Amino acid sequence: MIDLKQLSDQPELYRASQAARGADVSLVDSLLEADREHRAALSHFEQLRSEQKAFGKRVAAAKGEEKQALLAQVKDLAVSVKESDAAADAAKGRLESLSRLMPNLIQEGVPAGGEDDFNVLKTVGTPRDFAAEGFEPRDHLELGELLGAIDMTRGAKVAGSRFYFLKGVGARLEMALVQMGMDLALKNGFTPMITPTLVNPQTMQGTGFDVAHDDEIYRLGNDDLYLTGTSEVALAGYHSEEIIDLDSGDLRYAGYSSCYRREAGSAGKDTRGIIRVHQFNKLEMFVYCKQEDAAAMHQQMLGWEEAMLQALGLAYRVIDTAAGDLGMSAARKFDCEAWVPTQEDFRELTSTSNCTTFQARRLNIRERVVDAEGNAKGTRAVATLNGTLATTRWIVAILETHQNADGSVTVPEALRPYLGGMELFPVL
Repeated sequence: MIDLKQLSDQPELYRASQAARGADVSLVDSLLEADREHRAALSHFEQLRSEQKAFGKRVAAAKGEEKQALLAQVKDLAVSVKESDAAADAAKGRLESLSRLMPNLIQEGVPAGGEDDFNVLKTVGTPRDFAAEGFEPRDHLELGELLGAIDMTRGAKVAGSRFYFLKGVGARLEMALVQMGMDLALKNGFTPMITPTLVNPQTMQGTGFDVAHDDEIYRLGNDDLYLTGTSEVALAGYHSEEIIDLDSGDLRYAGYSSCYRREAGSAGKDTRGIIRVHQFNKLEMFVYCKQEDAAAMHQQMLGWEEAMLQALGLAYRVIDTAAGDLGMSAARKFDCEAWVPTQEDFRELTSTSNCTTFQARRLNIRERVVDAEGNAKGTRAVATLNGTLATTRWIVAILETHQNADGSVTVPEALRPYLGGMELFPVL
């Protein structure tokens, strides 16, 4: 949820943000009007309530006919107070409903536009020249079948299209990736977490997902629960309705979970293999920090993601995602896209998002504030950030990048300790 005071003080910032996202700019003015109506309705209620209390004292002191006359006025006033209270509640409801439609304020420097309008910040590594090596690269699915690592046919038989089995070295590879990522997270102060994959509507909405209109979300109607597409959701809700202590440092969690996405808007896209599937596993960083520390933390999280990609010997680029592709919660997002040889293109493997105070406001997560003398100054919203350290999709780039002419795959050196020293995935 956005900062209504900031919106009132600097509406032009939000109009520019909405324009950059390609979103409804008029929502800013609708919010301002709703805020004014709520303030006016609340002020009217408080005025009438004050009059009601004053009348109560006069009634208590009055006698005879005067008291009867005052009682009649008090009765009429009570009706007015009740009506104004209902009007204030209705105005508050309208304001909250509109507030939940407003996406986060983007940060300065975020490129305007949609999915194709990103800025490339850097490119790291050089894609392999398979032609110079004298063979045509196989795609990840063909390699996975040769290695006995991926079985899409039986996945479809059991669960339908876009489901799969990882088996043998495929299963071991994913577990090795997760353990490697978890070791990096532990080294940097993260607490390991295995999170729920079902959450209530309050948690899903609080994180920034629109449960009423998002076709990507799986819902269990009989239980009014939602399958999460990332452990970010559960980790964001972990401290909901709490005042947390950040004086000793950030709170860092590394959440591992299965993730579920309907991929409703991707008909005909990436139907081959495991690039775009309904279920996958992911190791997600999630950080609660002070507002002023969020931008620096965002850079740190990007650095940890890059460290994983570099250790795995993958060529990749980092992009600054355009405003219209940020989603509801992110104020800025950096994607790391690895080179996929058979597609001759960079594909997203990981991203990290700075959600500033947006999620914390929706979930009521705060920290205490003190002045320079140590005196309490109330509370304020914290900042939240998320970023991926490993996920099933990484297998695509690893198999294709490190394949050999005979279909075998050389194991990246950094992964070997997690695979019992295995140096090669052989063709079966």
